[in-house]
Amino acid sequence: MNLNKVFLAGNLTRDPELKALPSGATVASFGMATNRVWKDQKGDKKEDVQFHNVVVWGRQAEITAQFLTKGSLVLIEGRLQTRSWDGKDGTKQYRTEIVAERLQFGPRTASARTEQRQQPQATAKEEVPIIEIEENEVKPEDLPF
Repeated sequence: MNLNKVFLAGNLTRDPELKALPSGATVASFGMATNRVWKDQKGDKKEDVQFHNVVVWGRQAEITAQFLTKGSLVLIEGRLQTRSWDGKDGTKQYRTEIVAERLQFGPRTASARTEQRQQPQATAKEEVPIIEIEENEVKPEDLPF
């Protein structure tokens, strides 16, 4: 049995870039950083940062581009994929990225909440038409459910 599964929790290093393909599919891509902190044998604190390229497809791509910005915390479940192409100089280029299958957004920052509050709110309520029905007009046995 083979398994290609990735779980990452980290922060975006750039805003998601949303694109629409000629086929009509939408795709968002962004960078993400994860870090690891540990103490070496001498007791000195060490830190390692890894950078990842993430790709999200479909409706999740649209939601990602709408709600996530640089610095946002996100948990991603996905799979690794390596693409290759011929570069402008004729050399073979490779890029390994995480294709996200599920995303869970972290807590929103104070600046994101402030921006949302500053957006104009809809003040006019849409009128709902009222249908008047006489009591004897509809019987419970006439209802389809």
